[in-house]
Amino acid sequence: MNGLIKIAWITLLLIGLSFPSASFAGQYKCTRVVDGDTITVVDNGNQMTIRLVGIDAPELPKKKHLIGQPFCMKAKEHLANLVLNKVVYIKFYGQDRSGQLLGEVFVNGVNINLEMIYAGLAEVYRGMPARNLEITVYRDAERKAKESVQGIWVLRDQYFSPWDWREIYR
Repeated sequence: MNGLIKIAWITLLLIGLSFPSASFAGQYKCTRVVDGDTITVVDNGNQMTIRLVGIDAPELPKKKHLIGQPFCMKAKEHLANLVLNKVVYIKFYGQDRSGQLLGEVFVNGVNINLEMIYAGLAEVYRGMPARNLEITVYRDAERKAKESVQGIWVLRDQYFSPWDWREIYR
């Protein structure tokens, strides 16, 4: 019976998160920054991991003997300065292919996803954009960060996208 209840709960969650538009916006407390584009939040004792939709930050090393991408720690630290131990507002965009919840994160009305791109500590996600995400705003932010040679963009021709990095180091 326990398994049936779990399946029913997961089904309800997936149905709710598959609506065509962003939904289930709410306020949460950020309790952990996993990396430059993933956070953990809590609401009423319920913990959720949120992947910041529309962005891709430099990859942390997956194993201790491997190296991470340039700027991976700086991206994580910058995101932590923006959201850690703060109340965040999240606009949800469903789930990614691996089942992670996708969301735009806001603190005091500021879009943190865009702030990571403006700081040059994330690029626009190269995969299929989430449905109803205004991706042009993200691309404009990336263009501005590149033009002002912020963060990852100081690497110029040496820059390697997290999208490509994962293909090699997974």
